Amino acid sequence: MKPISVDDLAGRLGRWSAGRGSLYLLLAARLRELVDEGLLPPGTVLPPDRSLASGLAVGRTTVIAAYDLLREEGRVTRRRGSGTWVSSGGRAAAREETANPMFVNLLEPPDGVLQFACAGPMTPPGRLVEAQRRAVDRLAAEDLGYHPSGLPALRAALADRYRELGVPTSPGQILVTTGAQQALALLTRALVRPGDEVLVEAPTYPGALDLFREVGAVVRADDDLAGALARCTPALVYAMPAFRNPTGSSMSSLARARLTRSAGDVPLVFDEVLADLDLSGAPAAAPAPGAITVGSLSKVVWGGLRVGWVRADAALVARLARFKAVHDLGSAVLDQWAAVELLADFAAVRSERVTALRRQHDHLCARLREELPAWEFTPAEGGQTLWVRLPDADAASYAQLALRHGVAVLPGGSLDPTGGSADRLRLPFTAEPPVISAAVAALAAAWRAFDAEPTRRPLVPSMSV
Repeated sequence: MKPISVDDLAGRLGRWSAGRGSLYLLLAARLRELVDEGLLPPGTVLPPDRSLASGLAVGRTTVIAAYDLLREEGRVTRRRGSGTWVSSGGRAAAREETANPMFVNLLEPPDGVLQFACAGPMTPPGRLVEAQRRAVDRLAAEDLGYHPSGLPALRAALADRYRELGVPTSPGQILVTTGAQQALALLTRALVRPGDEVLVEAPTYPGALDLFREVGAVVRADDDLAGALARCTPALVYAMPAFRNPTGSSMSSLARARLTRSAGDVPLVFDEVLADLDLSGAPAAAPAPGAITVGSLSKVVWGGLRVGWVRADAALVARLARFKAVHDLGSAVLDQWAAVELLADFAAVRSERVTALRRQHDHLCARLREELPAWEFTPAEGGQTLWVRLPDADAASYAQLALRHGVAVLPGGSLDPTGGSADRLRLPFTAEPPVISAAVAALAAAWRAFDAEPTRRPLVPSMSV
């Protein structure tokens, strides 16, 4: 193993402390880049805590905290008496794996476990099959097939939909993406740098949290986003104004307007993937004109239809399109033509989905009240999940026992960047009633076993929402 001197490392770090955020996060973010780019190869021995702290004119605790963060990520190894060095294969260990239970459950092979850790339509609807058949007929005889910004017909159809909702939009303000997750990933790459603060609600969509953390951002959570903006200036604000995942809560029109005003020049991203899933059947509220909007057909139609989008000013859309072109040259054309077909009769598509969700929601609520009366929840007004509180119980510990009873569920702590919601579970009502009944029966059996366990892990006091 070859050591690197303090002076050499300081030179490679460059202007590492020029960003926003805590010094240890900025230092960790720059060291992370050097490891991932191969500028600090595996086996490189890093300077001792005190030496590097002196060389960088920071406190020793800053260096220790940065090293410890990289150790947790698998990028460095630390041993008392032996020092700190770059791990072998550090990048593969840190970047190509995820500990997010939502994604981990998707990556697992089929094993008979009931999938209640993820939320979305369980089967493709008949309307999608019909739309795909019609889409084949719409393929152009002469078309290279690469559309990084999106199929022109789909960009136009989405712009029409925004205009119908009362927000003037041109096709040039629409970027078609491979699902909403790619939309959020592109926005994060364009707008967030290591050490930047990102302001979110708590709890929130865990897929967004993973993206922000991946770039080394500092995630700050506050349910009063507008109030928080008076105290900080983040690089980006991320919110779900309608039927927030997982709580199902929504912002009033006044709250949306206040947040938009408070954001000012700070990029405000409204994730509206669930906005069309109002269980009352009411139409979606008009998006805020000043916000960057992310949408998708994955929850209204099917997750396998990987069609999402960003609505933003044309300059940002053009920049995002350049990023997207590097990654995939454009989303699947056949899926985009199917989306055009579905948007042509979107009211009927949405109505069918909401009707099914309402039936499934009511069934889940009834089964929980019958078999798990100690669990607390408020019926959802929209979206596709219930936010359930377990009485004086650690949900992550219970989820492990539920898995052994054949049901995968998502504990609330993985959705809460504050470290709260430890007593919460997110339960989707996206399966058919017989599957929901089987899942609740298994959850009830797991709860009886968990509740009877005298050594079960006690609940850590949290800031549950």
